Amino acid sequence: MMRMGTKKNPNAAALGKLGGIARASSLSKAKRSAIAKKAAAARNASLSATERSRIAKLAVKARERKRELSGKEN
Repeated sequence: MMRMGTKKNPNAAALGKLGGIARASSLSKAKRSAIAKKAAAARNASLSATERSRIAKLAVKARERKRELSGKEN
């Protein structure tokens, strides 16, 4: 079912963003990393092995291209 005519309230979105920034600043780097890993695992759980492999290959290509553009050779 498609919702028609519904838009996000920009004021509510701004408050939500501020809350997220405040939460992130109160967490340690290790805790933020753990939360991000848990979120990535949840996203990956819904993907097939083939799709995960395709995404990983795209990430490798993007990293290689970024290294080439920055002039770093390893």
